[in-house]
This record gives sequence, structure tokens and C-alpha cells, in this order.
Amino acid sequence: MSFIRPEAAAALKRWREAIIAGVILMGSLQAASATTGLVNGLAWVTALIGAALFIEGVRRARLPDKSGGVGVVEVDERRITYLGPHGGGALSINELARVKVRTTDLGPAASDFYWEFTDREGQRLTIPGDAENAPALFDALTALPGADYEAVIKASGSTDIEDFLVWERTETPRIDT
Repeated sequence: MSFIRPEAAAALKRWREAIIAGVILMGSLQAASATTGLVNGLAWVTALIGAALFIEGVRRARLPDKSGGVGVVEVDERRITYLGPHGGGALSINELARVKVRTTDLGPAASDFYWEFTDREGQRLTIPGDAENAPALFDALTALPGADYEAVIKASGSTDIEDFLVWERTETPRIDT
């Protein structure tokens, strides 16, 4: 017998990282205000770590968390691999040129959220947002400086056919001396 509704349990599970980090942050801020010396310094360091974990937990909780779609995603050693019934492929994170999210207007009847990774040579890898282990793609974004997490969050709420640019490589000009 469960004392909590399944919807509430799912929400708590989705937000658990942010909740735990929030508790750590609040406890360390309380310790920082009540102590001095070395303990105070350690409390402030813990508060900074808790704040960073809280921000990351909120980002993860706001992303789409659908599953049950086709295919399997694996992110390993800076390589994104997708194996699906109608194709798949692999791309190196180091060779990425662009990351987009495409949405459709199909809604809950079908998959309506797709990751699109393009490498420097133009090879494209499209992954349904509800593929098994798709949340690992969010972890892959952390390797891309300047990735727009808000674009992913906005795309997750879109019900129209749209493209959302998440990241694009900007080549720094080469200076010859």
C-alpha cells in the first residue's frame, strides 16, 4: 500500500536532485550563519556546491522526461550513439558543428521531440526525445560551451513544427604571428 499518489511520486522522483541539493544548500547556509572559523568556511564551500547542484537539478527536472520511444541512446567517451529500428549512427562530441531540437505538431499521439546532431562533415544524427536513455543527451550538452539549455526547455513545451538551435560551433579566427 502506497501513502502517496503515483503522480506525486513521479514528480518527487523527477525533482529529487533539486530537492536534495536544496536541503544541502539550506543546511549549509544555516551552518555558515551559526559558526565561525574553519567550520564557517567549510559551510560556505558546501553552500556553493549545493547551489551548483540545485541549478543543475532544476535544469534536469525541467527537461522532457518521456520514455518508451523507439531506439536506444548511449553517450560514452565523448561519443553519442543511437541504435533504432529504422537506422542509427554515432557522432563524436568533439566533431559536432550544431545541435538542434526539432518539434512537430503530432502531440501525444506520436513522438514530437527530436534531437538533431550535425558534425563538421555534415553527417546528421536524429534521435527521438523519447528513446531509451535519451536524458543522457542532456549530459552530452555539458561538454559544449555555451549550450542553450533554455532552448531545450522551450522546445519541450512546443506543440508546433519548429527548430530550436541549442548549440553551434563558433570557430575562432586563427592569428598568424
